[in-house]
Amino acid sequence: MKKFFVLAASFILLAIGCGNDHSEFKLQKETPSYELAEKISAKLPYLDPEENNVLVASNKFNITSGEIIYRIKKNMGNRSNQLADMSEAQLKDNIDRFANILGEQKLLLLEADKANIEISETAVDSILNMQYQRAGGEEKFLKFLEQNGQSMEDVRKNIEEGLTIQEFIHEVIYKNVDITEEDIEDAYKEDKTATVRHILLNTRGKSDSAKQAIKEKMEEILAKAKSGEDFAELAKTYSEDPGSKANGGLYENIQKGAMVKPFEERAFSLPIGEISDVFETQYGYHILKVIQRNKETKPLEEVRQQIEETLRKQRYSDAYQEALENLKAQYDYKVVEFS
Repeated sequence: MKKFFVLAASFILLAIGCGNDHSEFKLQKETPSYELAEKISAKLPYLDPEENNVLVASNKFNITSGEIIYRIKKNMGNRSNQLADMSEAQLKDNIDRFANILGEQKLLLLEADKANIEISETAVDSILNMQYQRAGGEEKFLKFLEQNGQSMEDVRKNIEEGLTIQEFIHEVIYKNVDITEEDIEDAYKEDKTATVRHILLNTRGKSDSAKQAIKEKMEEILAKAKSGEDFAELAKTYSEDPGSKANGGLYENIQKGAMVKPFEERAFSLPIGEISDVFETQYGYHILKVIQRNKETKPLEEVRQQIEETLRKQRYSDAYQEALENLKAQYDYKVVEFS
């Protein structure tokens, strides 16, 4: 599965006002957010606005269903009504994803505050002017906000906190990332691309019991593959990856950094022709078969800059993920499982 670098792009739930206690936001009756919560709780009772159940817990803050729905409504405006039209699985997947994004943002903003990161009004204005240009001018942008039930105050707050997190990431998390000449030379000698066939069984939005059943099904598929059944046909029959299913699970000439880490590790380490054991990513359970790998054919000097950029991107991603995991441990951060 393709990896998405979502550091800046995922700031869709900002204006969060991090606090240092467990005070919990609750929706008010007869508000658009409360009405939306009532609609979607018909499919997922855990999201009942009266119960206001916790979705993310930590020793500094809790995030409730009411807060998530309020933030979605506030930042997406009328587009948030699409939640009510989703299937139960799609709805749960989106709520889980939004809750974790908001939780991670709160962690980063807590640390940015400790690091005394400050953003100027000029920087906010600069980003806002870019938004105007994309919308075709300030007037059209303001009209879009009005039509979607959003305010300029919220937009400015979103931008400020998004920039705060970006600044913290670059100034603190990325601070010690370094690429040496030896790193570049070692990377040049490694395999450049891998071609694999792949089977995915999706677990996003599924309960723990459902995930266990899916894993057992994948173990059965793995047994078929390892007994000699055609891997491509198995992928066409069972895989739930829309990007490769029709082609027998084929991903050709994958470059390092293009796939999520557990997938990449196996694609570049398994002997050619071998099939992996079942492994898990945020998308679900996978197995893959390595078809071929190729090394770089161009001289080092021609690809030096590209190699350095790829290494830096990989190490930035690794540093970011490591920092998040450390913060989650520090703040006893947990995403609550519900069905």
